[in-house]
Amino acid sequence: MRRRDGLLFGLFAVVCVALMVGYVALVALRAEPSVSDTGGATRTLATPGALLFRSTDQSRPDKVGEVSITTAAAPGTNTRRAGLRCDRVYFAAGRGLCLDSAGAATYVARILDKRMRPAATIRLQGIPSRARVSPDGRYGSVTSFVAGHSYAQGTFSTQTLLIDLAGAKVIGDLERFDIRSTSGSLDAPDLNLWGTTFTADSDRFYATAASGGSTHLVLGSVSSRSAQVLHDNVECPSLSPSGTRIAYKKRVGSSRGSWRLTVLDLGSMRETALAETRSVDDQVEWLDDERIMYGVDGHVWIARADGSGAAERYLPNAESPVVIRR
Repeated sequence: MRRRDGLLFGLFAVVCVALMVGYVALVALRAEPSVSDTGGATRTLATPGALLFRSTDQSRPDKVGEVSITTAAAPGTNTRRAGLRCDRVYFAAGRGLCLDSAGAATYVARILDKRMRPAATIRLQGIPSRARVSPDGRYGSVTSFVAGHSYAQGTFSTQTLLIDLAGAKVIGDLERFDIRSTSGSLDAPDLNLWGTTFTADSDRFYATAASGGSTHLVLGSVSSRSAQVLHDNVECPSLSPSGTRIAYKKRVGSSRGSWRLTVLDLGSMRETALAETRSVDDQVEWLDDERIMYGVDGHVWIARADGSGAAERYLPNAESPVVIRR
């Protein structure tokens, strides 16, 4: 009897220990924060279907500028910190750019590897404004204000540089490209270019060219160092995943700093004003081929590219969204 009692007691003790371990593990899982730190292998979360964004949460000033990764299909779920702090961020095909102010009108462009770790750094002049990476990860584009602080100041100057991401070197300044319209070259002293977006082959790109008080959509080539005007009143273009449409901000009214989000069909050159009626100062990102994302009032919003429906808040306390497609 004592032997059987001892055996039963041993089995009971084992069951109790197992239950206790399971309970502790369950409590630990439930206590896990919704946004956790990354480390090592978790950096590979930048895979197709993921969404990068920059925090704008003013309730946590120490976290403003931190880059996190979530799921594009269900934003705010399975969110992880990327271990980066950026003023602007972009990522595609295993390479990325993180722009970070360095003080005294200078900034650094950190080139990110496939695990989103800084692989190289380029120090540049100006206040960082825009960043893009070609779909194949070959080239990057960075825009900064080099005089003035915003478009709304009336007079400003920008610099847009192309970067060979593999070689970690600047390979061109868009202002030095041959920019042409039907009436000749755009080479006035006030010429500015900004807001690059690349096509699938990475050699061709769209950008904004401004001169004489007007803005234009240009289609350029990295290899030929040239660009051609296609359309007027276009700022900060963003090419759709299918490569058939451009979303951009269009100036409306006579006051500076007033824009309407618009989509241009590149086949018909027909414009569609989007349902978002607030003035949006952002280079939008395409969530998919039917919806665009943009930052306004400290949050990321979405709107349909065909102009239907209404603008909807997509991700709170965030900006600079990036969809990982490959």
